[in-house]
Amino acid sequence: MEYIHKPVLLDECIAMLNIRPDGVYIDGTLGRAGHSKEIARRLTTGRLVCIDQDLAAIRAAEELLAPWRDRVTLVHGNFSDLADILRRAEISGADGALFDLGVSSPQLDDASRGFSYMQDAPLDMRMDGTAALTAREVVNTWSYEELRRILYEYGEERYAPAIARAIVRTREERPVETTLELVEIIRGAMPPAGLREKQHPAKRSFQAIRIAVNGELDVLPPMLKAAVEGLNPGGRLAVITFHSLEDRIVKRTMQDLARGCACPREFPVCVCGKKPKIRLVTRKPIVPGEAELAENPRARSAKLRTAEKCEMFDL
Repeated sequence: MEYIHKPVLLDECIAMLNIRPDGVYIDGTLGRAGHSKEIARRLTTGRLVCIDQDLAAIRAAEELLAPWRDRVTLVHGNFSDLADILRRAEISGADGALFDLGVSSPQLDDASRGFSYMQDAPLDMRMDGTAALTAREVVNTWSYEELRRILYEYGEERYAPAIARAIVRTREERPVETTLELVEIIRGAMPPAGLREKQHPAKRSFQAIRIAVNGELDVLPPMLKAAVEGLNPGGRLAVITFHSLEDRIVKRTMQDLARGCACPREFPVCVCGKKPKIRLVTRKPIVPGEAELAENPRARSAKLRTAEKCEMFDL
């Protein structure tokens, strides 16, 4: 399939990263290399490390980034292993790191991957096709309590109990095998008011199952801390989120890393010794403008947060 990839908030990301021609940069979520291409072409003696857990993305990048391969290192891996990836790449410090979270457009558009609730496919939803856990296993083997929990916590689905019960009832008769089978179960469990909402009735449930399959939220705090540790003083961290759960975790983790002394207010002097590791470049997230939204409606929920690692003398 031929993909037309539109990197989200591209100009804003490039501006926030303050790219230097001789700098070292990390694209922790390569995708279809839209952001990586713009970083790589700005480098001369610099280096760009591109990470993705999707082998299809790594293979596509071999061609997409061919003009700049002398300065690009491609790594098949998960950004949760960032510290180890940087060690193996012999990078002692990076000048910028970008993470574009969530599922990529090519993954959504490839029906066989099972991410979309609009096309029929086997229940998969793995970003890393070599991983063991699939959506089929979640739907057919996880308990009612676990299904209800992930639908409510990861999908913010208020009809989570009814949907979880419907899934369990159905699988007692036969396994749930495909995406559209699951969509019909979800539809059947929702009241008329839920079916009249603007968004697709299965959107929140599919988001929840995808997050559970890929462990997307659990890896964020340690990944962000590892990214900050891997930056040179003055290096920039840029993170794009696509739903409120991701954004809340990124916001809180960045705020915690930007906070200094954690001693109680009544203490006359600091005894904890905690120093801020970053400063927040943007207090509020940057969001797409109307022109970008008109060209790429999938960018509507995107939010970009940026921070800068404190200089040594600030510590």
